[in-house]
Parts: sequence; structure tokens; C-alpha cells
Amino acid sequence: MRKLTCLWFFGLAVLLPNIAWQQPKNDSLTINDVKAVLNKNVMAQAEWAMRQQPITITAQSSARSAGGKHDFYSEGDYWWPDPKDPSAPYIQKDGLTNPDNFTAHRLAMIRFSQIIGALASAYKLTHQVKYIKQASLHLRAWFANPETLMNPNLQYAQAIKGLTTGRGIGIIDTIQLMEVAQGVMAMEGDPAMDKTLVGQVRNWFIQYLSWLTTSKNGLEEKAAKNNHGTCWTMQVACFARFTKNKVLTDTCINRFKNILLPNQMAADGSLPLELKRTKPYGYSIFDLDALATLCQILSTPENNLWNFYTPDGKGIKKGVEYLYPYLFDKSKWPFRHDVMYWDEWPVAQPSLLFGAFAYLNNQWFSTWKSLNHNPTVPEVIRNLPVRNPLIWLN
Repeated sequence: MRKLTCLWFFGLAVLLPNIAWQQPKNDSLTINDVKAVLNKNVMAQAEWAMRQQPITITAQSSARSAGGKHDFYSEGDYWWPDPKDPSAPYIQKDGLTNPDNFTAHRLAMIRFSQIIGALASAYKLTHQVKYIKQASLHLRAWFANPETLMNPNLQYAQAIKGLTTGRGIGIIDTIQLMEVAQGVMAMEGDPAMDKTLVGQVRNWFIQYLSWLTTSKNGLEEKAAKNNHGTCWTMQVACFARFTKNKVLTDTCINRFKNILLPNQMAADGSLPLELKRTKPYGYSIFDLDALATLCQILSTPENNLWNFYTPDGKGIKKGVEYLYPYLFDKSKWPFRHDVMYWDEWPVAQPSLLFGAFAYLNNQWFSTWKSLNHNPTVPEVIRNLPVRNPLIWLN
């Protein structure tokens, strides 16, 4: 009888996806369950990472950049040449990516993130020093070597030809550095980790945090009302924890409670600002992942953001409950399809895994387990803030 009851509730949730529901809890969910799912993929990615040589932003440059050799440069994704006048400023086509934009720096940073994430994950599984030594080569190139390092700012990110040399919106590009910082934290306790190098990496992030929180571009991104504002807070929270900046972590907790949830989430758990976009499904997933990652970064036993609700009932649990039926069965999505990359989502979304652990929800974990853990589409990889969950779980 109990089995029939559970199946009935499962069927009801599929038929009525907007009803907040939750399968029976499993109080035995542990990190070993995650290791069992990811072990093979982690070791394969680490084997690839062990063969890679450092490539930083200094390896390629664009004549359109207003910055120098060590300055990160990217261009607005949805901006295109004006067909009426190729020499005129670019025009916007929201949701449609211009394939001719300069992306070399972004791709180099994504690759760097993948390498460090893979090596740190393999270290978590095996504690082998070889992964620390290989990671150190890349960390030194990006943050310490004066010939190849990146300057700690994104002043020239997401430029638009004829309009601006860089925008605050470009700061979203450095969500890729979160798994770099998180990877260092996963490995730094080992005696084999060069403490001088760790200090250099931390100093770089201290400088970058200063730029993020004081520059014109940084403050513009902080004030963004949609996923960009979430991602500014998520980055600052991650880098502040890495640099042991309690003032900034407290600032991020306050923003989550008093700005992000109240202004971005509807009463039913949906994210209306993302639903308005031309890629409502992908953007909803992305923003929910960022909000959940914020909870994972900032929550403590004394201040658990997973259990926080606004006075009118908004909370991260409600957000995961709202989106979960559409991650389980995308055909139930009641809104328009994304103009690009509709078929590529969802993958193994961190909101499902982190939420499963926060609420001991085995159904969410099972769905996360069944999804793609090794996406290869560049746009999906770019918009997946957590690709190596082992380094995020205690």
C-alpha cells in the first residue's frame, strides 16, 4: 500500500507540475553517493587535465580591445553588425549569439576552470600529490608569472563595437573563476601545496574583489536586477570566503535575504525576470543554480540560507520545487521555448544536487544522477557555474 501511495504522488506531480511537492526524504544521502556517480567521469577529466599546458589570456589578443596584453577582453554575445551599415555601431539581437565575436579569453578561462576543477576533484578522491603539482603550473601562469598573468579586473569585458569598451554585464564571465578558488581551497591543506603560491593566488582575488566592489562596472553589475545581480553576489561570496573576508560574506548574505529573493522570485517560486527573456528555460535554470550555489557557499549551522524565507514566503526551497518538474520532464514547460540551446538543457544542475543534500530529497538526487554530467556544448559549459560538485560538498 505504501508503494502505491508513493507512485500516486509521483504521478500527480508529473500531471500537475506547478504544485510544490517533495518525495519522501532519504536521511542516508552522503558524499559517497556523489562519488559513486562521478568517480569515472572525474578520473577521465583529470587524466585529460594532467596533459594540458597552461594557456592564459596573453596567448591571444584582439585589435578591438581597448586594454593591454594582460587585460581580459570579450564582446557582447547578442550584438551584431548593422546590415544597413557595416561600419556603424553594432545592434542587439537578444538571445542570438554572434559567432564572430572575440571569445578566446573567455574560452581560455573556461578551460582553466575545467582543469583546476578536474584536478581538485581527483585530489579529493585520491589525495595524490600529482594533481596538486599540475594545478600549480596553471595557477602560477594565471596569477603569479608576470609574463602570462591576467590583471585582476574585467574592465574590458563584453565590449560592443562602436558603443562601449567594456560593461559591467561582462563581469558574469568570471563565474568561471569560482571553481578555481574552490579548487585551491580543496587542495591547500596538503603539505605539497606551495604556500607562497596560495598567497599569490589569494592576493590576486583580494585585488579582484576590490575592483568588483568599487569600480563603476562592478557597481553596475551589483545593481543588476536579474541573474547578473545574482552572479555578482555569487562570485563575491565565493571569492570572499576564499580570501577570508567576513565583511563581504556578510554583505552577500544580506543581499540574498533582502534583495535577491524579494526582487527576483515570485510567490510560486518562479523567476519572472528570467521568464521574460528569449531563453526563459535556460535563464531560469541558470539563475536558480546561482541562487542555490549562493546558499551552498554562505550557509552555516547558525545562518542556514536553505531554511530562510522572506516574510511573504519566498525561499530557495520553493524555487527548486517550482523548477524541478520541468527539469524532470521538460515537455511540461508551459512557456515558450528558448530561441537557442533549447535541446541542450537540462544537464546535471547544481541546484538539484545542493537542494537534495540540503533537504535530504532523494528524488531530486536521482534526477540529478540521471542527467548529463559531462556536457560538451560550449554555451552550456559556460552557463554551468558548478561543474565539479565534489569540491563544493563537505
